[in-house]
Amino acid sequence: ASGTVQIGESSYPMLDTNFPTVDPADPYRLSPGEEELLRSLIYSFKHSIRLHRHIRFLYAKGSLYRKHNSNLLFHGCIPMTESGDFDSMRFEGREYAGRSLMDYLDVKIQQAYFLPETDEKKQDALDLMYYLWCGAKSPIFGKDAMKTFENYFVEDAGCRKERVNPYYRLSEKEEYCDKIFMEFGLPIEGSHIVNGHIPVKIRDGESPIKAGGKLYLIDGGLSKAYHKKTGIGGYTLIFNSRNYALAQHMPYNKEEEGTPEIIITETLEKRVRVADTDVGRDIEQRIEDLTALRQAFLDGLIKEEI
Repeated sequence: ASGTVQIGESSYPMLDTNFPTVDPADPYRLSPGEEELLRSLIYSFKHSIRLHRHIRFLYAKGSLYRKHNSNLLFHGCIPMTESGDFDSMRFEGREYAGRSLMDYLDVKIQQAYFLPETDEKKQDALDLMYYLWCGAKSPIFGKDAMKTFENYFVEDAGCRKERVNPYYRLSEKEEYCDKIFMEFGLPIEGSHIVNGHIPVKIRDGESPIKAGGKLYLIDGGLSKAYHKKTGIGGYTLIFNSRNYALAQHMPYNKEEEGTPEIIITETLEKRVRVADTDVGRDIEQRIEDLTALRQAFLDGLIKEEI
């Protein structure tokens, strides 16, 4: 009907029906001005030296998830079903779920950027990148749908609700954190999930630490748009040899001191030393390799170059 939009099985009146650049006979055709704007944006994205320097940094240092000193870090979620199983996606005739899904997507993200334009796999990887932005099973998005259109054009609040993945409810229980630790090869005792994406509503009494201290939700809403909901300006997680702590930042105000409040959340029973860390284990492995190399030289298995 005129002035309405069909969403699911229901029809809703639209708050705005004036679309001067849309041709009803060919709604997907861009106007000359829109085409010019898109060409300019595409050129800017492809040729901006600063942008690509940032992107190269993200690809060099980042990944879809990271294991570091018994901490599992990721932005969104590990997709799960309502029953608590790892939700699966099918690619190229094979099912992926849990860690295997994250590993597969990490490879495709690399391909989307690094494959040459002539490689036929690049477009598939780019398509998947768009899905990861707003797809229902995307571990980065973590919601059933993106309701940007509904928020702008539909008054009914019911159709604007974005439902989060069951992971966010289940991960507040220790048993599901333990399940995730086992999936990613981490010990159950002493491990933590460090998670972002869903701002913690401190104003409403919500705690960023859940599942008996195994889950840290450190998204305190750094963006100004979230400050009214969260009551703070974001978190920084601090991990040292003696404890875990959260720095709780207040929204920036040039008239007030911006020193964050430091809250110690967990004191370690035994002080962590270098040998107990991932870096320490890497050093030990290098020592073993060098010792074996020295012995091979002494045994005559490696010949001296003259």
